[in-house]
Amino acid sequence: MTRIADRGADPTTRTSPEREPRSLVRIGTRGSQLARWQAEWVASQLSSLHPGLRVELVEIKTQGDRDRNSPLAAIGGTGLFTKEIQRALLDSRVEVAVHSLKDLPTQGPDQLTLGAVPKREALSDALIAPRHQTLQQLPKGASVGTGSIRRRAQILYIRPDLNVVSIRGNVETRLNQALGGSLDAVVLAEAGLRRLNLDQHITQRIGPPDFLPAVGQGALGIECRSDDHATLALLAPLNDPETRRAVLAERRTLAELEGGCMIPLAAWGRDTQEGLSLDVAVYDPDGLERLFASASTTREEPDTLGLQVAQALRAQGADRLLQRVHQDRSDRR
Repeated sequence: MTRIADRGADPTTRTSPEREPRSLVRIGTRGSQLARWQAEWVASQLSSLHPGLRVELVEIKTQGDRDRNSPLAAIGGTGLFTKEIQRALLDSRVEVAVHSLKDLPTQGPDQLTLGAVPKREALSDALIAPRHQTLQQLPKGASVGTGSIRRRAQILYIRPDLNVVSIRGNVETRLNQALGGSLDAVVLAEAGLRRLNLDQHITQRIGPPDFLPAVGQGALGIECRSDDHATLALLAPLNDPETRRAVLAERRTLAELEGGCMIPLAAWGRDTQEGLSLDVAVYDPDGLERLFASASTTREEPDTLGLQVAQALRAQGADRLLQRVHQDRSDRR
């Protein structure tokens, strides 16, 4: 049985009795420079908040790390960067897992929960185009690299005359394809570049409302076992309610449409004067079609908002569009 991995009460409002305080917390993380940065940030926060607590990092290699050349969709897509780390949690080899929330599937084991979602970093995408600077100034036929089907679809929707090519590798490897001139441009997450102090290479920030981010982009998902009340208590101060409700709304739409991180769906949840607002777009993978829905509700109802937007997209034909995506992926395997 699976569940929406982030559904449930805010961890700061849990009433379950705490068990014996922990003296050691082991954090499972991927080995990439960005993943290590994220895990080390969480470790430093926990150490600062809880003097005397020992925090250790445990590096775990995922399927996405072992195969760095194949397109993500060709090797399974959803859960490529999270399943092995979740298994370590379930096996009690670690107490905490740190994920880029955009990589974490909306469906997960019942025994795991999001213990905290810290304040979101920049959620926009970033263009690195040393010669031409902006998406609009790229010449016809220019090569733009991305490993994201969402970015590909949005780029081609805006600029169908560009040549969007699939690239893999860590942030530095992909960045260097633009800096070295093998590609005219690459598109990466602004948050990752900022966390690695590489944001000086950004030539254009491309973000909402015209270019929507991935579900959960810029946010960290800190996962632990649902019944580990001692660890939940340690993580609670790291939770940012504003970020959490925004990503919960985004993830509910994604879950309702039965999608994973490998579909061309983009979402932008945020607090507004109306309460909590959510914009979501679904694309044809080649940018030939775009469906869009937007709604607002009270800040206490992110799940309801995500469901409402999903239903609006479904009424426009989102299921038909996403079935086409899944069929295209099957044909390419």
